[in-house]
Amino acid sequence: MIMEQMDFSIEVSESETEKFADYLYQKENTKATINKYMADIKKFLFFLADDKRINKKVLLQYKEWLVQKYAVNSVNSMLAALNQFLEFLNAGKLKVKRIKVQKQPFLQDQKELTEKECRKLIATAMAEGKEQLALCIETIACTGIRISEIKYFTVERVKSGKIEIYNKGKYRRIFLPKVLQRKLLSYCHNNQIAEGWIFVTKNGKLKDRSNIWREMKRLKEKAGVAESKIFPHNFRHLFARIYYKVTKDITGLADLLGHSNINVTRIYTATTETVFQKKLDKIVEQEILECTT
Repeated sequence: MIMEQMDFSIEVSESETEKFADYLYQKENTKATINKYMADIKKFLFFLADDKRINKKVLLQYKEWLVQKYAVNSVNSMLAALNQFLEFLNAGKLKVKRIKVQKQPFLQDQKELTEKECRKLIATAMAEGKEQLALCIETIACTGIRISEIKYFTVERVKSGKIEIYNKGKYRRIFLPKVLQRKLLSYCHNNQIAEGWIFVTKNGKLKDRSNIWREMKRLKEKAGVAESKIFPHNFRHLFARIYYKVTKDITGLADLLGHSNINVTRIYTATTETVFQKKLDKIVEQEILECTT
């Protein structure tokens, strides 16, 4: 079987890479995923240079090349794109194994966004007259949505109090906290948004997530929050940690976040090493060492 894999080879053409984008679209991948995969495949073609014939040996050489140039998570992400491309080419037998990474049970302290820091960012955005940005941060932090899911926040859905989301092949319903619902509707009223998307540009187009991210980053100095903590997905993580801390309901949280696997949800509820150390010290002092004093 191994020898058969090593002997099998195919030739990649530019036209096939163009068709790959349509293949991803037909599989209902998001625009962001398609763009990411296409960029990764262009990197693979760059590695191949003039010789576009590939086999297992070439693919393993590419994997080694990636390992020397990129972080492990980036390598695995690019190999995932490559394996999808090989499936598209009916060359699944050439798929390359991703690098095994030991799961980190703790968050990095320098990346954990606190509730206080989140409130600082919201207050700073409001102080600078960026009400829409402040509401975007609040919306993610209060519902746990992905930044790509803000397109589902329309005037009509917000009025109903429930946001129906279809993403990554799954349907779920988000219930709006009353206070957030009132804020969003007030914003729409004051800005004469009678229907459709709420988070839009001055031209009425849906706000692009890369633009939102850049706007968030600009708040760092006045808010006094480290840049490493300011990215849309971190507000989703903050929601998950707070929800779990209050409810201890990991199954319900998985439903809210749209996770099929609770092990994924556990990552979102992870605490930092500092917090874990404090808890451990407290347990030992109160429950174990107390018995020996």
